[in-house]
Amino acid sequence: MPPRVPSVPKVPKAPKVPRIPRSHHYHVYVVELDDQVWNSTRFRKANSGWTLGKPFVYVGMTGLDPDVRFDKHKAGIQANVFVRDFGVRLLPKLYDRYNPMPYDAARDMEVELGIALRKLGFGVWQA
Repeated sequence: MPPRVPSVPKVPKAPKVPRIPRSHHYHVYVVELDDQVWNSTRFRKANSGWTLGKPFVYVGMTGLDPDVRFDKHKAGIQANVFVRDFGVRLLPKLYDRYNPMPYDAARDMEVELGIALRKLGFGVWQA
């Protein structure tokens, strides 16, 4: 009779992490813009209600990670001119709680977030 091989103890399975549906991979994001953006006539005209001392921002949406999208803006790849020339950094405190989401929700949230920030006195640009 062949020698008996000891059995290997079973390793408990790790708990399943909830999977985010593929359709929920869109993000809204907010980029702080340098104060020099105020020298642009187009930006000033779009922000007649800006409150002195409030930041200037760009609000966008993307199917990419916001960090990757910001890097593409700065590199001039499908870039908004204000982000390319005046983008300073992302402001995740203003958008993290909303992400990720489906396309339609991100499209609507981009507009709503821009409106909300304008009401707070921010200088806002949206593409």
